[in-house]
Amino acid sequence: MPHSEVYPFSALVGQEKMKLALILNVIDPTIDGVLIRGEKGTAKSTAVRALARLLPEIPVVADCPYRCHPTRQREMCATCRQRLEAGDQRPVAVERMRVLDLPVGATEDRVVGSLDLEHALQAGQSRFEPGLLGRVNRGILYVDEVNLLEDHIVDVLLDAAAMGVNHVEREGVSYTHPSQFVLVGTMNPEEGDLRPQLLDRFGLCVDVTGIRDPAQRVEVIKRRRAYEADPAGFRDAWADADGHIGEALVRAEKLLPSVTVDDDTLEVIATLSVDLGVDGHRSDVAMVKTASALAAFRGRTRVVEEDLAEAAPLVYSHRVKKGALDEKLLSEEETVTSIRRTRDKQKARKPAKAPKKKLPA
Repeated sequence: MPHSEVYPFSALVGQEKMKLALILNVIDPTIDGVLIRGEKGTAKSTAVRALARLLPEIPVVADCPYRCHPTRQREMCATCRQRLEAGDQRPVAVERMRVLDLPVGATEDRVVGSLDLEHALQAGQSRFEPGLLGRVNRGILYVDEVNLLEDHIVDVLLDAAAMGVNHVEREGVSYTHPSQFVLVGTMNPEEGDLRPQLLDRFGLCVDVTGIRDPAQRVEVIKRRRAYEADPAGFRDAWADADGHIGEALVRAEKLLPSVTVDDDTLEVIATLSVDLGVDGHRSDVAMVKTASALAAFRGRTRVVEEDLAEAAPLVYSHRVKKGALDEKLLSEEETVTSIRRTRDKQKARKPAKAPKKKLPA
């Protein structure tokens, strides 16, 4: 879909948690993506493309299939790095962030790319045909019905999203290229779930449903009709609101490296994971990153309790253990209680300040 035809992000009604999860992954792609579970027709794909349109254009090496950054050597493919070190002039262009779709029936070669073994054997050089993981570098990969993909394909996607590189090996010939992207997976739980091991590797998860408030549903209809009647005029009407979100994203990306998380807050996060019965340590790391991105988005350089409470449903909803019959629901009260209990213990451990002595008259 051309960017000029994308529905405005700020015009989307409801689904605030989904929109926030997408925003946080753009601010910090190392959060490791978001899984959106729920009904069809809840603006999942529309939100992803609308958000990408808000982001500033990025400089790329124009003739590089991976769209490497022209100056960041650590993020370059081997060819761009060699050209940079040799002092070659590389054509530079400015492009919008890509949003690529992964079809359900995609083969592994189509995802990771393929090596031309015949050329490698004859010429002694590996020639690589990039797959989706190469073309989506520095972009967003949208995977609809991720639960219907073969498990090993999901593993490959999650590995690349976590490491920022794609490594392909065939018959003793290997090739590595940058693959830094925001992973957005969607699924309908009624069609089957992901294995817990794969669920845990998504940084965030959001459960979405159709809007139940009739007034909001009416607003959805009105806005959609207005957009279809005059797309350009509708986008113009929401341009300022979209612009404010885009500016906030840019500011947050710049502010993120300055955000601090003190040891007391780390203890709150670790205790929360224990209280919720979450296995492993991915949730702790995801909480730190998500709360930090939230603080940056709100214009702060320090993580506060409100950030933890807001981040918790996104980080833990897919990680809490299931009972024998039903899935355990993440309780907001349980989360807030755990945070406050740890804070109270921290306050109790700190020595009371001695009263100031009165100076003699």
